[in-house]
Amino acid sequence: MNTTAPSFAKQDHLKFFRTLNARVNNYFKENNLNKTGNWKLHVKTLVMFTIFLTPYFFVLTLDMPFWTYLLLNVVIGIGMAGIGMNVMHDGNHGAYSNKSWVNKFMGGTIYVLAGNVYNWQVQHNVLHHTYTNILGHDEDLEAGRILRFSTTAKWYRFHKFQHLYSIFLYGLLTFNWAITTDFLQMKRYMKRKLSYGELKSATFQWTTLIVTKVLYFSIWIVVPLVMGITWWKVILGFFVMHYTAGVILSVVFQLAHVVNETENPIPNENGELENTWAVHQLYTTANFAPKNWIVNYYTGGLNHQVEHHLFPNISHVHYNKIAEFVKQTAKECNLPYHEFKTTRAAIYSHFTHLRDLGRQPQLTQ
Repeated sequence: MNTTAPSFAKQDHLKFFRTLNARVNNYFKENNLNKTGNWKLHVKTLVMFTIFLTPYFFVLTLDMPFWTYLLLNVVIGIGMAGIGMNVMHDGNHGAYSNKSWVNKFMGGTIYVLAGNVYNWQVQHNVLHHTYTNILGHDEDLEAGRILRFSTTAKWYRFHKFQHLYSIFLYGLLTFNWAITTDFLQMKRYMKRKLSYGELKSATFQWTTLIVTKVLYFSIWIVVPLVMGITWWKVILGFFVMHYTAGVILSVVFQLAHVVNETENPIPNENGELENTWAVHQLYTTANFAPKNWIVNYYTGGLNHQVEHHLFPNISHVHYNKIAEFVKQTAKECNLPYHEFKTTRAAIYSHFTHLRDLGRQPQLTQ
């Protein structure tokens, strides 16, 4: 990762964000609404935790066929991803509630995904939301050598097949969080003294990481073993659960940023970017399936990534309405507003983009 941060243009000659921000603020003021979550989000929280926890208790207490056992672990993974997208995400952005302790508690549900609050807030809130789609600064574009997500990433011969094998790697996302990623990230972030808010001591962060990992593996590995489930079933179920969640979370992210329509801006020799931060978000982010109720509900509004990147501290329950203002203002300023009408169209764009990045080494810069 590049440790020298690029700078955004300071002058918004189009007055895009000033105009948009005024419209959004007026909407909430005129309708006497809070920008945080409401009862709909609270009910959804119960729904996602029910999907997540109910199969777990069934697995522990019922004697069932092997295929049922695997299916229940798939359902747990679906619930896990749902908690991450709907509850944890809003919580760690301070958007779940107007009470900080509630946001902190809900943000802590990332431990359900075997993640870590500190690491996630640095990678997502600080690096990804600030330097979206800028290779060397947005770690969400980093996948080692095995995947090439940007024209500025180094090309290797095996990338010719990445559009075929990538989906199999996507499922390892949360599994890697549980095993290795959190430890490597914490070491890197603490060395750079990165934080989202107050930087707590290294002793506190490492202690929190180790204790939560021990508790996590106790719940998902030790408890099932104690309850009499065969060890290989426990390990397989654990992997299936994480693989399901990993595929869902990875694909949702990729459809928002790694598609043909989005860009990977490159700072000039002075480390300066062409656009302001807000305009930069329009060029690097895309929405998908905005009218699909199921997609809207389950992804926690992450299919409205444009709105989320412009207003990360507003709960996703408001994105449908905010999208009207963003689209209108972008059009008035002659700026892009990337949007796929369906999830299928976004998936097609993502994998064709991976194919093109894999077959065209001349795009390397």
